[in-house]
Amino acid sequence: MFSSAPDRIPGLDGLRAASIALVLLGHLAGTPHFLRLSSFSLLGDLGNLGVCVFFVISGFLITTLLLNERAIEGRIDLVAFYGRRARRILPAAGTYLAAVAVLAAISTQVRISESDWLHAVTFTMNYRQNRGWVVGHLWSLSVEEQFYLIWPAAVVLLGRRGSLCLAAVAVAAAPIWRVCVWVVWPYARDGIGETFPTVMDAVAIGCVLAGSARWFEQRTSYRRFLQSRWLAGVVVAVAACNALDRYPAFYLPVGMTVRNLGIALIVHAAILRSNRVISSALDSDAAKALGRMSYSLYLWQQPFLNRHQPGMLTAFPTNVAAAFLCATLSFRCVESGVLRARQRARRDRASVTRVAELADHIDLNISGNTIAEARQKIRGS
Repeated sequence: MFSSAPDRIPGLDGLRAASIALVLLGHLAGTPHFLRLSSFSLLGDLGNLGVCVFFVISGFLITTLLLNERAIEGRIDLVAFYGRRARRILPAAGTYLAAVAVLAAISTQVRISESDWLHAVTFTMNYRQNRGWVVGHLWSLSVEEQFYLIWPAAVVLLGRRGSLCLAAVAVAAAPIWRVCVWVVWPYARDGIGETFPTVMDAVAIGCVLAGSARWFEQRTSYRRFLQSRWLAGVVVAVAACNALDRYPAFYLPVGMTVRNLGIALIVHAAILRSNRVISSALDSDAAKALGRMSYSLYLWQQPFLNRHQPGMLTAFPTNVAAAFLCATLSFRCVESGVLRARQRARRDRASVTRVAELADHIDLNISGNTIAEARQKIRGS
């Protein structure tokens, strides 16, 4: 869903910027001094649209990384994968939750129930509908974590072809499941679009795209379509399907699927840089910078872009400034800090290996495993 060093696939940071912009716009609606919520009623839930773009990107990115690792290394190291995802997700999320806990302890305006905390720390918020606003957005992060738990293991166990077939089945099954929930279990309707089985097609379409991208790219007609003006029709179709979310008879079986397929086409066009208009917008320095900090911004926009809480910090434009300030601190101090520590550890391991090889070359017996010990013994020789 969010960027890190190995994720520098062209266009993805710009797409993340577009996604977080939709989330911000959707949450800004109805806040003091901004446009009323009714002004956006004809557009549907823009915040949810932004999250669905994140989901498609996540499915594409994670599948690409897994398949590339399998092709290069001959295997997928699940322990290493989960370690990377934990370092990517948990520090920033943990920092946010710690700050929320402090605010809840000192302010009566921030109230978090025990059930909210339980679902937040177990990444099951997408199965809790009656939740507090400041942790409510963690439902999407819960979907991501559930995807991370299931999908890599599926790729390892089923292989490339089997796992992609499973993803295709998920794309086909999700609309059926949404209709079943609506008809058979009406008490669970509020969870449609958040519980994993009802939203899994957004992530699964990204997975299918990653596995079949090379095949599609070899089709001249497909590439011409992505380069043509018809792609603008895809953007319109995505927006139209999102706007029809008030009509469940269309939206649940058809609208959500068409919207997600359209998002996948736009994502692929951005990655291939096949459309000049999209590429120029997504490749700007501002879009890339916004995309890189989209995770921290997604976490920290929630307390400030709150139409249910009056006050200076939730009024436009102070709320936007406060969200960007907190997100910038999180990005620079937490996200980037973890990344820098990881890069230093890699350099240190590489240095140890080089020094050890040098020591072996000059016939030294190095028993230590640190750079300082190795250098000292080399100097002593």
